Amino acid sequence: MKALIQTGSSLSACGHAQAGGRVPVPLKSDFLSIDQIYGMRVRKNNLQAANDVEFNIRSQEQQQLLEILLLDRTKSSINDPQNIIWANDNYKEYDAVSYAAKAQIRPDLITGKQSSLIMPRALKAAALQKKRTKTKAEVFTPTWIVKKQIDAVESDYKADDLQTYVSRKWLEITCGEAPYMATRYDMETGELVPLAERCGFVDRKLARINAEVKDKAEWQCLVELAYQSSYGFEWNGDSLLLARENLLYTYRDYYIKKWKEQPIPILLKAIATIISYNVFQMDGLTFTIPLSQTKVKRKIVQAFLPLDGSSEPETDEWEITQGMGVKIMNWDTLEMELFEPLAKPDANFAVRENAPAPAQVSDPLSEFVANVHVSRSRSK
Repeated sequence: MKALIQTGSSLSACGHAQAGGRVPVPLKSDFLSIDQIYGMRVRKNNLQAANDVEFNIRSQEQQQLLEILLLDRTKSSINDPQNIIWANDNYKEYDAVSYAAKAQIRPDLITGKQSSLIMPRALKAAALQKKRTKTKAEVFTPTWIVKKQIDAVESDYKADDLQTYVSRKWLEITCGEAPYMATRYDMETGELVPLAERCGFVDRKLARINAEVKDKAEWQCLVELAYQSSYGFEWNGDSLLLARENLLYTYRDYYIKKWKEQPIPILLKAIATIISYNVFQMDGLTFTIPLSQTKVKRKIVQAFLPLDGSSEPETDEWEITQGMGVKIMNWDTLEMELFEPLAKPDANFAVRENAPAPAQVSDPLSEFVANVHVSRSRSK
């Protein structure tokens, strides 16, 4: 897989399983708790998303996972990996430079003493929640509404065979912590949602795979396909990281439920790599990296004085440079493609067969949402 090889990530673990390879699982004594070394930012006494099942992994492996989950695939090159940015000023009190809105989120900024810095919205202070709602319109949808909306959309596809069902492309717009993708915990209370009650579209794909597949290699292949066909984007870097972590933990949850053991590192890396491509940072109005647009004020000197005799030889003019267009992985061709051209009615996202004609809209994102199969579709 060319694109994955170039970034230094492992090849598809599905291919590894098909080839009959197996990495020996180290002894439990060789592991440290992921809560200690991975920096999963949830409090055990309030939010149990990282404590419901013991998740242990080698220190070196956890560092690699975190590095993968922080990557911005649009900006990264083979020899110059780039991370997602904060895209807000919520943490600048800790360091005005390292936590600036345009600064990249680095592992050392969110682990160790700062491992509890990034918290789910349910655990954020009320004042910070209010600020984020006011400045970025950040609100989260109750789980019961998530379920009703996805139920309405899924009703068209329940008769699909398994391969078709898990291959359908879904997109959660402005995903926050990605509850429409994976409902690991309730967005209002922070309480862990039992596996059988989870209702995100990735949850549903994995639940059906668990129910219908008995071969481990086939299971892994279908799960990778499910993740490759599931997308989400978010402005805020901290929420985006939580979304990526939730999706990785979701994989682990269903793996343990099915196979009664922990997934080995190569499998976790394969899923983390897919997540880092498919759940990405983007300004949904411009389809660009947040804050990548530049705006420079320039003085314009007039060659002649105005005819009315006024003395205004200079005027100010803003020179705006378009931001960097976001790219996402096309898993069919294994090539990165700009997201904007995909935001069209004829794009390769699952369109509801009986959907009414889209209403007239004034911006491209609204047109995209009106025409493609997205998580926030209306209930019937």
